[in-house]
Amino acid sequence: MRRVRGTNTSPELIVRRVLYGLGFRYRLHAADLPGKPDIVNRTKKKAIFVHGCFWHGHCCKRGNRRPKTNTEYWRKKIDRNMERDLLNIMELRRCGWDVLVIWECEINHHDLSEKLSKFISAGR
Repeated sequence: MRRVRGTNTSPELIVRRVLYGLGFRYRLHAADLPGKPDIVNRTKKKAIFVHGCFWHGHCCKRGNRRPKTNTEYWRKKIDRNMERDLLNIMELRRCGWDVLVIWECEINHHDLSEKLSKFISAGR
């Protein structure tokens, strides 16, 4: 588990490349915001989280997979991650931020660029 990175993951790098190509400029890992969003544009108040399906309990094939050993520990850990994610998103929205969650399984879909483009251009 030590080898699993929390920042600059492959899915995150792909999303950043697409955003940059769309002309969206951003900052990374804003520690002063709830949840430390992966990608932030402060002038537009846009925050993007790039979540790994397993770690954040997504309802896809990869997210539904559970380890065969130490199952109770992993169930609790993933449940805590999901709860914390929800609280962080609610807090950001309460502060006036637009929030988008990109799941690891959505990265290779052809509509990622379109989804990001809609999010960027959506008005406040």
